[in-house]
Amino acid sequence: MKSIREVFRIGYGPSSSHTMGPSRAAEYFKAKHPRASKYRISLYGSLALTGRGHGTDAVIHKVIGRPEDTEIIWQDHITLPRHPNGMLFEALQGDEIIDKWEVYSIGGGALWDEQGTFDSEEIYPVTTMGEILAWCKREGCTLVDYVAAHEKEDIFDYLAEVWEQMQQTIRNGLENEGVLPGTLKLSRKASSYNIKAQQSAGSARPMGMLFAAALATSEENAGGGKVVTAPTCGASGVVPAVMYFLKHDQNMTDHRIIRGLATAGLIGNIVKSNGSISGAEVGCQGELGTACAMAAGAATQILGGTPRQIEYAAEMGFEHNLGLTCDPVCGYVQIPCIERNAFVAQKARESAIYALFSDGRHMVSFDDVVKTMMETGKDMQAKYRETSLGGLASVCMKTIAERQKKE
Repeated sequence: MKSIREVFRIGYGPSSSHTMGPSRAAEYFKAKHPRASKYRISLYGSLALTGRGHGTDAVIHKVIGRPEDTEIIWQDHITLPRHPNGMLFEALQGDEIIDKWEVYSIGGGALWDEQGTFDSEEIYPVTTMGEILAWCKREGCTLVDYVAAHEKEDIFDYLAEVWEQMQQTIRNGLENEGVLPGTLKLSRKASSYNIKAQQSAGSARPMGMLFAAALATSEENAGGGKVVTAPTCGASGVVPAVMYFLKHDQNMTDHRIIRGLATAGLIGNIVKSNGSISGAEVGCQGELGTACAMAAGAATQILGGTPRQIEYAAEMGFEHNLGLTCDPVCGYVQIPCIERNAFVAQKARESAIYALFSDGRHMVSFDDVVKTMMETGKDMQAKYRETSLGGLASVCMKTIAERQKKE
């Protein structure tokens, strides 16, 4: 497995696979051919089907900086063989193609090509939760110790930076109001939810705090704000919300939360290495399911759980999101994505509490759920995997069209 830094990337929304990944690809290709007279970029599969709503074309034009010399071709009826998020970059001098490059945005802002351009060092010797738990038992260590033993010395400094950005994103989201960009005209809710949560009592207060924090991050992401992939932009609200809640409601220290993020990153890394975090490949179960597992495992550790209880919480958080489709309405990371982040944050907290009441023993392992998620993703029809062709997307787009006609 690679560094958990690749699970937590700091960047701008609304989509790690549809904006952050293509942005990185455009930067690389432009640097390789700075004197090309023209650029032509073909977008395939999910990138073509939902790229307009995610702003894929806008970010490519922004990076290359010459929209008049940059052609975007939407190949929405063609999917390249390696991944649904395929791109073909071409550099031209006049009408002559001087170079072409096929690259894939594979989720979480990561890129892959056949040349291994973006391959990074494998630093973890084992890649499954079962093997890592065996190491922890043998060495008498925690999951955090496993991260510390294999990452560079400054990993906790990086996680401190990640945590600060997560908090800043929430602070921004709790203050910002108005309507999110795009044709849906969706109003922000985080600010009002936060005010109502502060005025609530009993179980409504912690639930409202979680909802508000998750909404804050997800709304900032949808508005193109600065966020942390955890593990993706579309699922970026869950981990920060649970960590923010633990700090402000449970009085947990930044030190404990940063160590919790190490465990969250490790859990996300296991899924990324053995499965997928790409909604275009396996549906939203790969994004929000992984985010739920990450947040549940981190919360369990922060609250004093054992490695076995942490694994149980992560397994529950993942298992109960199996089959979740990725069906963004009009291609925006807004409906149903924003509300899902809020509800999944609550589910992560519940998974942690449930696991802490147990002794950590259970029947289905986390590794089993990762395998099941991949099988489920392969069986899922393409229209339910970030294409906006099925599910809520197809139903709601008809409703929106009818409403707009009446207006």
